[in-house]
Amino acid sequence: MSAPLLCEGRVVVVTGAGRGLGRAHALAYAAEGARVVVNDLGVGLDGAPGPGSPAGQVVDEIRSAGGDAVAHGGDVATTEGAASLVRAALETYGRLDTLVNNAGFLRDRMLVNLDEDDWDAVMRVHLKGHFLPLKHAASYWRAEAKAGRPPVARVVNTSSGAGLLGSVGQGNYSAAKAGIVGLTLVAAAELGRYGVQVNAIAPAARTRMTEGVFASMVAAPEGGGGFDAMAPENVSPLVVWLGSAASAGVTGRVFEAEGGRITVMEGWRAGPGVDKGARWTPAEAGDAAVKLLAGAEVPGAVYGAG
Repeated sequence: MSAPLLCEGRVVVVTGAGRGLGRAHALAYAAEGARVVVNDLGVGLDGAPGPGSPAGQVVDEIRSAGGDAVAHGGDVATTEGAASLVRAALETYGRLDTLVNNAGFLRDRMLVNLDEDDWDAVMRVHLKGHFLPLKHAASYWRAEAKAGRPPVARVVNTSSGAGLLGSVGQGNYSAAKAGIVGLTLVAAAELGRYGVQVNAIAPAARTRMTEGVFASMVAAPEGGGGFDAMAPENVSPLVVWLGSAASAGVTGRVFEAEGGRITVMEGWRAGPGVDKGARWTPAEAGDAAVKLLAGAEVPGAVYGAG
């Protein structure tokens, strides 16, 4: 007897699902029985319009494998695009259970060369592109809860190691991904009363955005066998579980996923401290800080530093 499908009957929205991680997530959800809304604007790595959205191709893949999916080509970093994304799920399938925020692109520059437009564009797609779909999905789930139909809702946001530790040449991207962690924590705290769990992943995988970073890594052993540690499909099982009812009780967490490794990331928390009970002088504050740092954990290295 085969095991039950983890997401049987659930309706899942995945943004940026035409390629890379998003595509892998959409296919993995469909394989576990979910009906999937595949969102992709079809732009290039820099956010400029591409020759056509690949969302339809992913839908065709899902349907050819016996699954159920529909394409959505709206811009989720706009109010109308995000609202129409939620409507697409409701009008097509009558419900929405899981939102996976994944859309993004890069405009890498060292800080002194980073234009304001490049900063704004990355913030818009990554951070605003998480906020708006989350806002509209949450409004639907809140209404359901208030109507006496409490949802078993899940949100999986996409951060990055760059957002947790920083990454040289990616000040805009690192700041946006750090902001997504903050948004995740607030959403988990605010939406839990409505039956919504919100978590984030920090994935490491070979995609269009990271192919330069992983260019020197071998995709798989010669002959086609073995384990491709950088395949985006390695990240999707955790994303599927977080988006399923099986993840009950898990919220406000950040997971790093790379290859066959899953790590719970532990963020800012109080370390060594001292209370004088009165105002410090600058010299006293400096002496205290030096003593505290001597007993504190050394922070992780910024990617690309040194």
